[in-house]
Amino acid sequence: MTDAALAELTDSQADRLLEADRPMKRQRLESIPAIEHGEAGDSSLVIRHPLGLLETFEAPDLLRLGGTCRALYAFTRSEELWRALFVEPFILTEPVKQWPVFKTWSTEELLAQYADVAFRAESVDWPLKTYIEYMNNNTDESPLYLFDRSFAEKMNLKVSTQPEDDAGYWPPTCFGSDLFSVLGEQRPDHRWLIVGPERSGSTFHKDPNATSAWNAVLKGSKYWIMFPSSANLPPPPGVYVSDDQSEVTSPLSIAEWLLGFHAEARRTAGCIEGICGEGEVLYVPSGWYHLVLNLEPAIAITQNFIPRKRVGAVLHFLRDQKQSISGFSDEIQDPYSLFVERLRDYDRQLLEEGLQELEKLSKGARGKWEQLTKGSAEDDDAGEGGFSFGFGGDDDDAEVP
Repeated sequence: MTDAALAELTDSQADRLLEADRPMKRQRLESIPAIEHGEAGDSSLVIRHPLGLLETFEAPDLLRLGGTCRALYAFTRSEELWRALFVEPFILTEPVKQWPVFKTWSTEELLAQYADVAFRAESVDWPLKTYIEYMNNNTDESPLYLFDRSFAEKMNLKVSTQPEDDAGYWPPTCFGSDLFSVLGEQRPDHRWLIVGPERSGSTFHKDPNATSAWNAVLKGSKYWIMFPSSANLPPPPGVYVSDDQSEVTSPLSIAEWLLGFHAEARRTAGCIEGICGEGEVLYVPSGWYHLVLNLEPAIAITQNFIPRKRVGAVLHFLRDQKQSISGFSDEIQDPYSLFVERLRDYDRQLLEEGLQELEKLSKGARGKWEQLTKGSAEDDDAGEGGFSFGFGGDDDDAEVP
């Protein structure tokens, strides 16, 4: 590592790097004893492998390290390395606390600035002062939930892609770039202000257009219960899903579902539950079912995005599940073609990788359909194939259901 690169690091980080520059024999990570630094009793840094020290670096330091040699460059930019982190939900405890809106927003502060601004609360548009009055005095089992997609424009709030002095907030940097941003002003709805009293929330759903999402709690706390979506796993108890898993129906209110199905859900394969507290942000992987309940009056911001590794899945959704696409303006007639065109201009190689993944997903879907409709060769010989359907000919008097 060059002296110039070391100078960019803090003294303590440089010391850690120099102490760990000798390679160890290849062995299982759990067999390597912990290396502890700091004063006696200080366990703020525990490294179980030399590469574990990279976890102590901030993103800018990792980028500078990546410029020192090809091996570190590949390591710090390898998407396969970080891919496992985005398979399941997780909570980050620090990024939100750097946002100006976290430091300044409260219901009182929002009322002082935006009392007469109308926000969407489910099916109605109310001035904020009307909603806050309702929020503070309601006794409803399922209170109205303020969920507004145009809050940034209404509040003249700057949203940046990285920390900026005049921005209200920015996405946590670990999520990388949002590839729907290539659509510019033609992108679908993707961010919402969420305000609600205790007991308010959202019933089971998946995020739109095969996107991933993060949900940042600025005030209050939220209970989450989540399930992965897979052909090999059932949907959450009490939830009904269309054959292509694009439409999710939960006919019960949150309270009814918790009373009737919560215990069973906790025993269901894949169930993850937790509480996201004030100043924390929860990551929602693409395709995961989730129910959210405010445990106390809460203010949150949520944003949907497309990470690089989900391009193929999003292309598959936009092309083959058109009836489930949401959030685009009416003037966008073909979101799939628009996204392909813009992505080609942005990164042709990334588009090619996405189209290859799309083809794999399509073959998988066709294979399952053929299994259902054709059955096996032996079954066909016995006159017992899968199921089939047809509209009949002109002389067929059978009714079509």
